[in-house]
Amino acid sequence: MSSQTTAVRSSENQPQTEGQRNTRHGVSWGWFALSVIVVGGLLVLSLFTGEYSLTKNADGWDMFGITRVPRTIALVLAGAAMAMSGLVMQLLTQNRFVEPSTTGTTEWAGLGLLVVLFLYPEASILGKMMAAVTAAFIGTVVFFLFLRRVSLKSSLIVPIVGIMLGAVVSAVSTFFAVATGMLETLTVWFAGSFTAAIRGQYEVLWIVLLVLVGVFVTADRITVAGLGEDVATNIGVNYNRMLLLGTIFVALAAGVVTVAVGNLPFLGLIVPNIVSLIRGDDLRSNLPWVCLLGIGIVTVCDLIGRTIISPFEVPVSVILGVIGATVFVVLIIKKQNAGNNARRRTARCG
Repeated sequence: MSSQTTAVRSSENQPQTEGQRNTRHGVSWGWFALSVIVVGGLLVLSLFTGEYSLTKNADGWDMFGITRVPRTIALVLAGAAMAMSGLVMQLLTQNRFVEPSTTGTTEWAGLGLLVVLFLYPEASILGKMMAAVTAAFIGTVVFFLFLRRVSLKSSLIVPIVGIMLGAVVSAVSTFFAVATGMLETLTVWFAGSFTAAIRGQYEVLWIVLLVLVGVFVTADRITVAGLGEDVATNIGVNYNRMLLLGTIFVALAAGVVTVAVGNLPFLGLIVPNIVSLIRGDDLRSNLPWVCLLGIGIVTVCDLIGRTIISPFEVPVSVILGVIGATVFVVLIIKKQNAGNNARRRTARCG
C-alpha cells in the first residue's frame, strides 16, 4: 500500500472537529431542510410570476399547465444538472475553476446542435439532443486529453486554456452559422433562456435525472478518482474508467440542457465552490447541496430576468454571466493571495 493511501486512511482517524460532530448529529440536515423550504418558496413564486394573468383570463389555468409548470420544472432540472456537472469536472480535474462553460463543453454542444439543424432541419428533439451530447462528449474528451498531455504549472491556466478552446469552437460555430444563414439560431442558443420551456418542448430535461442518479451511485469512486490516478489505482478504482464515466455524465447533462434551455454560463463554477468552501470535497454528501443551490440560483436569476424590465425578459444567461464572472474573478484573486501568503511564509521560514 502506498504512502498516499496510508495518508488518506490516517486522516480518517484524526479527531473530529466540532463542526463535523454537529454535522453527524443532524445540524447540517436541519439547515438543508430550511434551504429546501426557501428554494421551494422560490419555485412557488416562479409558478405565479408572469405577465399573463391566471385569474383574469378564461384560459389562465390552462396556460399555467402549459407554460408555468414546465418552466419551473425546467428550472429545477437544468439548475441541478449544470451545478452537478461543474462539481464532477472540478473533482476529476482537481481544479476549482473548471465547469462546462470554462472548458468549451457548452460551445461544442452548441456546434453539434447547429450541425444537426443544418443537415436535418426537421430533426426531433431527441435527434438534436443526441447531436449536442455527442459534440459535448468530444469537446470534454479533447479538454481532458490536453490536460493529461500538457503539464501546467498553475491551476489558473487550466480554465484559461478551456476558455480559449471554447472561443475557437464558438468562432467556428459563428462562421458556420453566417455561412448557412443560421446566425439567428446561434444567437437564440447563446441567450440561454427558459421562455421555450413549455409543454412538449422541455420533457427531454427529465433525462438529467438519470445522470444525477448515476453520479450519486458512483459518487465515492468519482471522489477517489479526483484524488489522482496513483491514489485511485492503489485503492482499487479504475481511474480511466471513472474519468470516462464522469465525462459521459457531464456531456449528457450539458447536451440536454443546451437543447432544452441554452447556455447557462458559470453555474457549475459558482455552486460547487460555495458548497466545497463550507463542506469540503466529498461528492456524495455534497451532491444534494449542490443540486439545491444550483436550483436556487437559477430560479433567482430567472425571477430577476422576468421582472427587472417587465413585460420583457432578460435572458438568464446574461444575469448568470454577470454573477459568475464576478465570482470567477474573486476566486482568482483569493487563489493568488493564498499563493503569495504561502510564498511569504516559506521565505520567512527559510
